[in-house]
Parts: sequence; C-alpha cells; structure tokens
Amino acid sequence: MSNALWQRQLETGLAAMGLELEASAQQQLLDFLALLNKWNGAYNLTAVRDPGQMVSRQLLDSLSVLPFVTTDHLLDVGAGGGLPGIPLAIVLPQKRFTLLDSNSKKTRFLTQCVLELGLQNVEVIHGRAESCDPQRLFSQISSRAFTALDNLVSWCGHLLANDGEFLAMKGQFPDDEVAALPAGWQLTSRHSLQVPGSEGERHLLTLSRNAQPQ
Repeated sequence: MSNALWQRQLETGLAAMGLELEASAQQQLLDFLALLNKWNGAYNLTAVRDPGQMVSRQLLDSLSVLPFVTTDHLLDVGAGGGLPGIPLAIVLPQKRFTLLDSNSKKTRFLTQCVLELGLQNVEVIHGRAESCDPQRLFSQISSRAFTALDNLVSWCGHLLANDGEFLAMKGQFPDDEVAALPAGWQLTSRHSLQVPGSEGERHLLTLSRNAQPQ
C-alpha cells in the first residue's frame, strides 16, 4: 500500500465526512499511519493488519467522533496505538490531549509518535487508570476498544469531573453493557457513526453521572 493510495483514500474519506483539513494535517495523519504500520508487527498495536483498511478503520474511524469533542483537554484511556487520541490531536492543535495506557510498549510507541510528528499538545502517561491521580479532573474521557462500559466507569470515574462525560466508541450498540452500568451512571446519548470505507456498525455512547444516584 503506497502512501499515494493512502492519501487518495484519506482525501476521499474526508470529503465524504464533510471534513476540510489543511494539507499539513493530512500529511501528519499519513505519517502517523506509517508509524503505526511500521511498529505494529513488533508491538501489536492494532488488530488491523491490512494496509488497505488502515485509513478507514483507524484514521477516519477516529475522526468520526470529532464533532463530539467539546473539551479543551481530553483524556484518552486505554490509548493503545493512539486511536482516537493522536488523529484528534493532529486535527485539533488548539486542544490538549492526555493519552493513558498501562502497556509500556504502547506508551513507548505513543511517545515516539509525539516526537516524530512534533505534537506539542499531547502528553503520554504510562500507568493504570485506577492509579492515575491527575491535578485536574477531565470534562471528557474517550475510549475505543478498551473495555466494557461498567469497567470504564468503575476504573476511570474518579478521573472525570462531576459534570463530565465519557465518549465510548463501540461497534454494534452494546445493549448488555448499557444494562450493566452501575448505579449512579447513565447513558446520556447514542450516535451512529458513519465511517467511509468501513463495514459494520459504529456507535458513540456518551455516559455521565446521574443527577440523582439510584
């Protein structure tokens, strides 16, 4: 898969999503994808191995939540290979992003990405969410292919501001996970995500604390 084909796929996908990005941002996205592809074999960063699917299932999928990122400082938990955190940080340079993961290989990769891509707005933390003690709580926390919703709110709830929300990216709508949410948490909204070139359902679930814990 040549960079030229990736570029064509990215341009076509962005147009279908109604996203206009500077050429420099598009190049950074492609450079990130090249790093992800290069390091994936040794570090097992993502299950997507087919280079022909990487633009859609990694870049465009990450950018599909762009309209829902309203905070000035987003925490991405279980950041793994940097999805959605790195693509979002590239296209939102005015916002800050903290990427948290407990796997040292993955945080080494993320740190390398930050250096090679020159991302001034990204901080990488190696550690478990349960042990993280930030100076300031986050108003939005994203997760993608991280864990079940009940684990997400249990492990990361202390990192979220009282009026904050989780942005949980899922495939099919997880009725069983929503039903298993612990008392005090609720599904605030659900959105079907349209990802050009990607088959299967994609959903974004926003979760928040109940005003009146049950």
